[in-house]
Amino acid sequence: MMKKARFFLALLSAAALTAGSLSGCGAMTDTGVPADAEDSGSCEAPASDDGADLYTPEAGAVMEEEGMLLEEHNTEEYSAVTDNRFLSVKNHPLSTFAADVDTASYANMRRYVNSGELPPADAIRIEELVNYFHYDYPLPEEDRPFSCSTEVVPCPWNEDTLLMRIGVAAEPIPAEELPPQNLVFLIDVSGSMDGPDRLDLVKRAFLLFCEQLKEGDTVSIVTYASSDQIVLEGAGANERDMIMYAVEALFAGGSTNGSAGIETAYELAEKYRTPEGNNRIILATDGDLNLGITSEGDLKRLVEEKRDTGIFLSVMGFGSGNLKDNKLETLADNGNGNYTYIDSIVQARKALVEEMGATLHTVAKDVKLQVEFNPRTLKGYRLIGYENRLMAAEDFADDTKDGGELGAGHQVTALYELVPLDSPMEMDEADLRYQEEPDVSDSEDFCTVSIRYKEPSGSESTQFDVPVTGQVSESPSPSTFLASLVAQTGMLLRDSPYSGTSDYDGILEQLEQLDEEIKSPYTDELEDLVRRMKHLKRMGSNPEY
Repeated sequence: MMKKARFFLALLSAAALTAGSLSGCGAMTDTGVPADAEDSGSCEAPASDDGADLYTPEAGAVMEEEGMLLEEHNTEEYSAVTDNRFLSVKNHPLSTFAADVDTASYANMRRYVNSGELPPADAIRIEELVNYFHYDYPLPEEDRPFSCSTEVVPCPWNEDTLLMRIGVAAEPIPAEELPPQNLVFLIDVSGSMDGPDRLDLVKRAFLLFCEQLKEGDTVSIVTYASSDQIVLEGAGANERDMIMYAVEALFAGGSTNGSAGIETAYELAEKYRTPEGNNRIILATDGDLNLGITSEGDLKRLVEEKRDTGIFLSVMGFGSGNLKDNKLETLADNGNGNYTYIDSIVQARKALVEEMGATLHTVAKDVKLQVEFNPRTLKGYRLIGYENRLMAAEDFADDTKDGGELGAGHQVTALYELVPLDSPMEMDEADLRYQEEPDVSDSEDFCTVSIRYKEPSGSESTQFDVPVTGQVSESPSPSTFLASLVAQTGMLLRDSPYSGTSDYDGILEQLEQLDEEIKSPYTDELEDLVRRMKHLKRMGSNPEY
């Protein structure tokens, strides 16, 4: 009985520390800001943090002694992904998809591999692996928010096809030139977020980001568990200490009513809207919603209703064992934001410091790509990845249909396998009784890439076209070379039927040959991860290994 008393005492002590003395400034107002902080605009932390240590070690020790710790079951959720198949140019001349700059799948894959396990196939979205890396693409011309470059080379894993790389790049904006930010940190503090890879990492990530705040920026903080709470409202960059301490004082407990928190976050974002700046909610959660609106479809409709207000929703996923990847991707894709998974403080720095402009500042929204293939030069094609971003051909020019968003400095890479007319590959073509033969122009181009986009505050889209000539480069550029290696890695992880001659040994050998101009700590890390994948695959196929 005494041990249980100490357990609940630890909980109460932590709760009192957070609710009663946020920032060490005394009573709280109804906005969640310490009463004296509203007057002074600053707040000092307590001289000692002994009280903050009560919750985890003390309560955790008592729970362990009392046998209260439960076995953790893996309840992670991923949307099913079926690899795109080869399509006949004669029957399907148009390939249409929404731009995608999410990178969550790569960091999540890294988390699995580093923990000694290959990820489930549906956790691998190949385009997110490819888009995790930075490539050497040209900067955009003055009249466009981004550039588009292409290259066609022999396919490294299939001698009967070609590989086409499409690269879209937005111009980066120096940190000092970024417009003002009106940000709402929407933080899941439910019980499922308790742990070093969950709320503890969320706090470290946001503290890191707070160091980047500049004059004109405002920050609000909303937390949600069984209910939502406004912890901080409209604090300026000059109140950085108060913002950071408000983050530090958070603790986890309760059920997860995420929809209530989302509603409140949008209200705050609207209240402190900056007309010429960036108005954005940053949601940090494992996605394990169990109160309020919980279904993927209802969450999609909730954020769809909000996105037309000009307030964007970006999502940062945390944790393992109960990550709801499908819900988080849905929220970001339909909230005009991006989705990243944070598995370490290094990844937090990449997303919130190194790539802050791309993560937080949209330069083009509803970006869609449509490729029209030429039946005079090609008989088939296959889009690699983007399975859950495919669109109907007629949706390309429909401005009511949502596309993807590009931030400052963002890049989008898309890869196609092309089947030339002289390839021995056979295409599955239907016998179309009532369809006339398509008109074939005299062009020797492989295809034309068309891109539609809207300005961040616009409602009508603009289109530009980029023809892809029938020229094949004998050797790939460093960018195409790297992108093809990442794509092959993704296909192997998915056990894709289209991986051809790809294998981990070949990928490792080619990673060692990367051109110095595209090498980075991230490519070095990829090499280490592929080496681990090879080992894990061998262990899985040989129980006695």
